[in-house]
Amino acid sequence: MDLSFIPSPSRGVLHLGPIPLRGYAFCIIIGVFVAVWLGNKRWIARGGRAGTVADIAVWAVPFGLVGGRLYHVITDYELYFSAGRDWVDAFKVWQGGLGIWGAIALGGLGAWIGCRRRGIPLPAWADALAPGIALAQAIGRWGNWFNQELYGKPTDLPWALKITSSTDGRVPGTYHPTFLYESLWCVGVALLVIWADRRFRMGHGRAFALYVAAYCVGRAWIEYLRVDDAHHILGLRLNDWTALIVFVLAVTYMVLSAKKRPGREAVVEPGAPDGDTETGAAGDEAEGRHEDQVKDTDGSDADPASGAGPESEAESGPRSATPDLSKDPLPDTGAEARAEEAEHSGEEAKDEAGSAKKS
Repeated sequence: MDLSFIPSPSRGVLHLGPIPLRGYAFCIIIGVFVAVWLGNKRWIARGGRAGTVADIAVWAVPFGLVGGRLYHVITDYELYFSAGRDWVDAFKVWQGGLGIWGAIALGGLGAWIGCRRRGIPLPAWADALAPGIALAQAIGRWGNWFNQELYGKPTDLPWALKITSSTDGRVPGTYHPTFLYESLWCVGVALLVIWADRRFRMGHGRAFALYVAAYCVGRAWIEYLRVDDAHHILGLRLNDWTALIVFVLAVTYMVLSAKKRPGREAVVEPGAPDGDTETGAAGDEAEGRHEDQVKDTDGSDADPASGAGPESEAESGPRSATPDLSKDPLPDTGAEARAEEAEHSGEEAKDEAGSAKKS
């Protein structure tokens, strides 16, 4: 039995009674859950509230799905609007066809609306979510495996992908598994962003920009291997040009943002508890102000002009935990109670003596 290739699923959909369960849709859904889960952990660590990432994702995800589909339909319009094609197929998202460029662009608009409603900065939210988005893409690419689509050039490498379907112009054979290449690349991008974010305390959208730039590098060489139909400009596929332009914009943003606002945001969500990670220079200043307030409160750094201040141990002696009662003695409530009881007993004795005399 020849095992020197990656087999393709015999079908990309299972039926649970009348309900179709599509592998492509499952990959997208699992990816979204992973992105929100990791984004929530990173958001809390930066000082945000639990659940905020999910609340904003309610806006970002639907916008992203619409944007991804629009980009695909617009750039491959001949698949739906040319002669012999049915335009209704443009709405069948489960058959595949989501452009990441449109998903990020329109998803960003939805996220902006959600952030405005919560009163938090969009760049900070995007930084928290960036590695999760990369992992979501890594998982989502396996949907192309279920649909036997978007593979690369023919190859006889041991990890070649075997295509068995002959529909929509496919030619059965073994090809570069570009879905696998991009999935592994996205995992590497997620790890890179997590490492760089911890190492350089990236804030104000720079972690998200790093994710975008790193993804574009991988997408460019993976796109070169693909053999599916695509529009070409000056000999390059459209997605290659898109990756190049977006890469330049992402790097430019990182450089300008680092010069203008180094460090991280001091506060990412008003009223939320403080995070447990570094917040950059602004966060360090806030922590320093808090320490000064604590010192002022316990009197260790009093105003020298008032004549009060910290005394040396030689002058005042070591402080004792036992309070000095000579200056302000506490009332002995027990002594008062005993005095009242004695007085009451004396009165009772007098009454008994008077009764005895009368008798």
